[in-house]
Amino acid sequence: MPQTDAPRTEAAPRARSGRWNALRASAASQARLRWWTEVPLILLVYAAYTAGRLLARGNTSGAIDHGLEILRVEKALHLNAEHPLNRLFTREAWLGVPADFGYASLHYVVTPAILIWLFRSRSVRYRAARTWLWTSTFIGLIGFTLLPTCPPRLLSPEHGFVDTMAQYSDYGWWGGEASAPRGMGGMTNQYAAMPSLHVGWALWCGVMLWRHGRTPAAKAAAVIYPLFTTIVVMGTANHYFLDAVAGVAVMGAGLLLTPFVMRAADRVRTLLNVVVPWGKGASGGEGSAIVSAGCQTSPGERIPRQRESRPGPGAEAGASATDAGDSAATAAR
Repeated sequence: MPQTDAPRTEAAPRARSGRWNALRASAASQARLRWWTEVPLILLVYAAYTAGRLLARGNTSGAIDHGLEILRVEKALHLNAEHPLNRLFTREAWLGVPADFGYASLHYVVTPAILIWLFRSRSVRYRAARTWLWTSTFIGLIGFTLLPTCPPRLLSPEHGFVDTMAQYSDYGWWGGEASAPRGMGGMTNQYAAMPSLHVGWALWCGVMLWRHGRTPAAKAAAVIYPLFTTIVVMGTANHYFLDAVAGVAVMGAGLLLTPFVMRAADRVRTLLNVVVPWGKGASGGEGSAIVSAGCQTSPGERIPRQRESRPGPGAEAGASATDAGDSAATAAR
């Protein structure tokens, strides 16, 4: 009948959608993340990031050629934000010194702080946000390896750049070599300029603050922090404008790849659970009664119902409290 077929046709997709949402919610609860698994993962990614930055160290001539090529492209496109900002930071110490502190430290503080905030208060969104950040970082490491680039501050003086980190090194903990602590400059790759992950990570932080922050201050910080970082990396002569653009492009590519990475990780986790059944002992009692301190939960109940140990009238001498309660319920029906 047409009157009955139409409701059934409309109800079927809703039923399938409801089952799919239930499955997703169940999968999310079963794959709940723990801090003791996240911390080693963060340390592993940071170690890979540090090692990747060092891979291209020593290719000085190629890095300088790449830096000069970027300058030529920017000149052809009439992009020259680096020179005026660098002159301003060099001339005004009250701008240059805070900029150097920001470049040397903020990405080590703000990015982990937002990760922790998401983990604690936005756990449903945390996994996707973390995967986006890690995926983009690995793409950036590929750029460091394949395209070592000399930053503006390391070009010869005739190109008009001043290394503000070296100029103001007496104010901070860094030495004359990049933002590394004094005596550790030789352990860094100073030609890892393309793309700018400072800008990429700041953009990620801004997106997280904008999407999940609930206060006007969070919305304002979501806009100010990425813009501030972009100005700082150019004003301190650590990056070109196109490095910043590449950092944004890397984050865009990471965002597009995040669903595929998450699905691949889920498949790997499923295979590992088949080989090594990590949590079967914890879930083996699902659906059974839970007895604790005189309370028993029957299937379908949300709150345990108090069961007295006294046998009810009509119960046999050896009957348990559960049996008595069930027989009473049968009699009532």
